[in-house]
Amino acid sequence: MPRIFALQVLFAAVTGLIGAALLHLVIVLLLPDFSERDAYTRVLAEGESHRFYRLGEKPDRAGLSKNDPFVDTAVCAFDVSEGPLRLTAPNGGVPFWSLAVYDQSSNEVFSINDRTSAGGVLDVVIATPVQLTSLRQAQPPALSQSILVETTQAEGYVVLRSLVPQPSFADIASQFLSQATCTPFEWRSRSRF
Repeated sequence: MPRIFALQVLFAAVTGLIGAALLHLVIVLLLPDFSERDAYTRVLAEGESHRFYRLGEKPDRAGLSKNDPFVDTAVCAFDVSEGPLRLTAPNGGVPFWSLAVYDQSSNEVFSINDRTSAGGVLDVVIATPVQLTSLRQAQPPALSQSILVETTQAEGYVVLRSLVPQPSFADIASQFLSQATCTPFEWRSRSRF
């Protein structure tokens, strides 16, 4: 009886090791495929950084699409290693907008909406800790109403959404997203960062 028990334990251990090795092999072989389909890679595939790209109903060449018919969406990839990024958009009557900032690992760094912004206007500056310290010391007048956001990772992406509760709001939402900017903030020489 003890011999049969020992054989069963040995069989279970060998089976577990073979299963773990096969699982590890499958994960290693599929990793490149999954890494090319993450959100950050898809946003980068939209085009150049520091520019909003509107998403349509159907997946585009990067595989991105808006997933709610009542919400228009735009995305922007960014890199703040050279200097801060400024996100702006006037609110011309959009019933609701929201903005989410993600790092390159798709971790949400910051979010805001028209209810929590100053006057319903989008004005956010994303910067590294060193850049943010410099901005706070200099206090540029152009940023008096801006919300300053610190990110420890220089690269990431932004998702801007605008609510379209009825077809009559489609033009307003479209105009809002078209006027939104995602550009480097040049307030002094970049060499200072």
